[in-house]
Amino acid sequence: MIKATPILEVRDLRKSYGKVKAVDGISFAVREGSCFGILGPNGAGKTTAIEVIETIHDPDSGTILYRGEAVARSFKENIGIQFQDTSLQEFLTVRETLELFSKLYPRPRPMDEIIADCSLEEFIDRDNRKLSGGQRQRMLLGIALVNNPDLLFLDEPTTGLDPHARRNFWRLVQGIKAQGKTVILTTHYMDEAEYLCDDIIVMDHGHIIESGRPRELLLKHFGEAVIRVPEAAVPAGAAFSCPAESEEGFVSLTCADTDATLRELVAAGVDLRGVLVERRNLDDLFLKLTGSGLD
Repeated sequence: MIKATPILEVRDLRKSYGKVKAVDGISFAVREGSCFGILGPNGAGKTTAIEVIETIHDPDSGTILYRGEAVARSFKENIGIQFQDTSLQEFLTVRETLELFSKLYPRPRPMDEIIADCSLEEFIDRDNRKLSGGQRQRMLLGIALVNNPDLLFLDEPTTGLDPHARRNFWRLVQGIKAQGKTVILTTHYMDEAEYLCDDIIVMDHGHIIESGRPRELLLKHFGEAVIRVPEAAVPAGAAFSCPAESEEGFVSLTCADTDATLRELVAAGVDLRGVLVERRNLDDLFLKLTGSGLD
């Protein structure tokens, strides 16, 4: 079977600032039409890596390939970027702001498509200074799409948004990916990565410490589930086939076979209405890999 050429490939990329090795020899490949996540805490090197890949900064060494070829000046015509923070021309409406950026490109995307894809209809003629956080991020996403890019970079796009606005933004990203576009996302929100990303790398101190598909990584590092049973519901002398420990008023059972353990609980007379089955997530993975949390 012939493997398709990745839309983007990074080989042994390095970037230092003085003695600080912000990006220290990372390599990865991005499948076309996927959402690729670059994860890690603040200071991990995510933003530096993505800015070098976007050709905003020159690498100290390493290779960046776009569709199998070394990136050239034309690369910028094929990408869209939503930065963590963007300064805009004031006293313009959202529509006027989009039109301003559209004029920078020879073949901009039709304005009505951008408005629809980013759900801008309700505030398209509002002053861009009078938007909520979520509305502003949707407008910035529209700006990133004005040149109809094949490859879209989103650098921590939902930082500071409330949960409802974050979910709305996620749905927009899914719609854009459904059009066949490739998305590269940096984030330190693990629920965001689990919802959006097909593949991820986890960075810490400039290095990639793990990579793969989220579900496969969770199965690799956490083959077991955790079943939490209220201590008061566990009959005296009850024994189980999987490891158990008491914590915070619960008995926590770490088990490879959830169904079998639940059958054991029923046989022991445990009322399952108070039982919790917990799935490991990417927060747990990062804590295991680095010994520290993500925030």
